[in-house]
Amino acid sequence: MTVAKLAPLTELEIKQLAADWYLKLDVHAPLEDYIPFLAEDGLEMRFPEATVYGFDGFKGWYDRVIGIFFDEVHTLKEVNVTPSGDEASVQVIVKWEASVWNPPAAQSQRIVLDAYQTWIVKRSPNTGKPVIATYIVDLLSYYEGSARL
Repeated sequence: MTVAKLAPLTELEIKQLAADWYLKLDVHAPLEDYIPFLAEDGLEMRFPEATVYGFDGFKGWYDRVIGIFFDEVHTLKEVNVTPSGDEASVQVIVKWEASVWNPPAAQSQRIVLDAYQTWIVKRSPNTGKPVIATYIVDLLSYYEGSARL
């Protein structure tokens, strides 16, 4: 049995993946819209508040955060791609702005920060598209006056 060789990932594909990912997060897209972005097997996502595995883990995290944050804006500042065989290590810096309301506060608060992330991106053997296999939030750098998580 011959295994088909997948084409190497391109920087353009990965930058488009990142741009599309953050657009989905901004609009709180339906959960099923994220399926094409995430590895079918071995997905690991490390957020400041939790590490989750697989699509079910992502679903639990996503359901929770879309109930907490609103008026979100993600602005990609950097996407640096380092190819390595059939995968790529990607350093992402994204400015994240979001509002949060903590009852019984009279007003919401605004969070503004740069999130430094490391992604491992692979090509899906099922779709041929690039997918996130590992997603790590390495550091949050808050802007002056920002609310805190």
